[in-house]
Amino acid sequence: MLNFLKNIFSTVLGILLSFLVIFLIIIGVASISSQKNKSIKQLDKKHFLKIDLSNVVAERTSSNPLANFDPMNIDNSQQLGLKNILDNIEKAKNDDNIAGIYINSPAVSAGMSKTEEIRNKLLEFKLTKKPIVAYNEFYGMKSYYLSSVADKIYINPMGVIDHKGMSATLMFYKGLLEKLNIDIQIFRLGKFKSAIEPFTLEKMSNSNREQLKLLLNSINDNILDSIASQRNISLSKMHNDANQLKLSSAKICLEENYVDGILYEDQVKDTIKLLLGEEKLNLISINKYTKIKTKKKDISRNKIAVIYANGGINSGKGDENSIGSITTSKAIEEARKDDKVKAIVLRVNSGGGSALASDVIWRETILAKNEKPLVVSFGDVAASGGYYIACAADKIIANPTSITGSIGVFGMIPNMSEFYKSNFGITFDTVKTNNYADMGTNRKLTSFEKQKIQQGVEEVYTTFISRVSDGRGISTKQVDEIGQGRVWSGYDAKKIGLIDEFGGIEKAIESAAALAELDEYRTISLPKQKDPFTEFLEEFTQTKLSDILVNDLDLIKKEDIIAIKELIKSDKIQTRLPYILNLE
Repeated sequence: MLNFLKNIFSTVLGILLSFLVIFLIIIGVASISSQKNKSIKQLDKKHFLKIDLSNVVAERTSSNPLANFDPMNIDNSQQLGLKNILDNIEKAKNDDNIAGIYINSPAVSAGMSKTEEIRNKLLEFKLTKKPIVAYNEFYGMKSYYLSSVADKIYINPMGVIDHKGMSATLMFYKGLLEKLNIDIQIFRLGKFKSAIEPFTLEKMSNSNREQLKLLLNSINDNILDSIASQRNISLSKMHNDANQLKLSSAKICLEENYVDGILYEDQVKDTIKLLLGEEKLNLISINKYTKIKTKKKDISRNKIAVIYANGGINSGKGDENSIGSITTSKAIEEARKDDKVKAIVLRVNSGGGSALASDVIWRETILAKNEKPLVVSFGDVAASGGYYIACAADKIIANPTSITGSIGVFGMIPNMSEFYKSNFGITFDTVKTNNYADMGTNRKLTSFEKQKIQQGVEEVYTTFISRVSDGRGISTKQVDEIGQGRVWSGYDAKKIGLIDEFGGIEKAIESAAALAELDEYRTISLPKQKDPFTEFLEEFTQTKLSDILVNDLDLIKKEDIIAIKELIKSDKIQTRLPYILNLE
């Protein structure tokens, strides 16, 4: 009886504690949400705007106040979207109480194209003649690229600049698959469509090596050329310095004109105080500056809809980190049917995914284009399926460092029968109603089945290049020549007609306004974001072992897990970028 009462008591206590935790979460979310939406008045004294991009720069600022919450991390600053960061720098240009900008970003958690957009915005700020000061203890190349716009660049006495160039290292699984007795059955069209190579080869093919070399050199040259123009260093010297790993001390960095001074952080802050003419150091973070009120503008009835398509492409519903054919198509349709929306900007940041889902979204872009201007803005990557959903636009705008192209198709079906038999002693026996009802991973495909799947791949590729041909106004033969799964930098993509102009999200919005002949307009963002509290509860209840491996043990990279999960759940035939590209 005593044990029974103990169990009853512990159960009731557990329920009460659960309600208490949920109540505290609700109060916490409400409090954070209130703080997030609470604007603060104009600054009453001179400040330097501090830019630190160590937190992930998202495509879009999340409506969830706990989107970046981590109980193990003291720094839980709001995860700002790219447009929000650009808007803050624009606001600072015209704010008399922003005397300058202080770039202090030990790491830059943004893709190369986003970094380029922010850097270009800082160059605009520089035209105001307000000073920009940069300091880091250590500069990675992306961090130095961002900081190179500064009027003065300082480095810690023990610091270095990690200037060694770019590389791409691929992992190959052929030997592992052979040991496990897993036979990967491959279908593809495009000699550069190298997504399947890790499963069939032990090193890169010549065509893949060729495209990667061109891609890396194009992006690297663009970055070095941008740095060289600001620091008055020749491009050839920068290449030579990288080849010799020359920037191995703060003293050498100063002697070679990569920095303007060797200081500790307190000395840099003293320098900023002199520029402010204040005894106290007044710095305001870009997150906090977001809450500064601006003078209200007349709200125009004319709207430009910015539709965010971010992540892998799959059928069904998507979210802020994935593109669902239903969610994205519905957002485009909503903008198309809204009479107040005069133009649409589709912001694409995707390496592709399902060919079927890509075509569903493409169809909706055609319907939208027939009614109002459609401009596409490329983020860090808009390749394969990401290019598919963009190719019908009136205009495509990308940064030189955006990764695009990859016009090709592939499919993979593993034969797991020998894996199960040799490793676990498992065999299969089947009853079926029709000849190919059991086609799948539990047996080897017949030659007829392989023929039918390859035929499907070829049909998708033919459709793909015809979509690009119609959208870009070039022949299917030309598309095939620059296609074949080949990946291009934005810089090279402009030469071959895959994009129209260089620029970022702001340039795309301006172009859409010009096409719609708008002088006054406001922007809206789609798809509509979920209610913050609902989104938090969903995230809170969906913690998995993979999250522990990624966040707590740091054993597996999060992007690798996401990519593997997308491959597993995707269609057999895909238009997907062949790599997970993270340029540092």
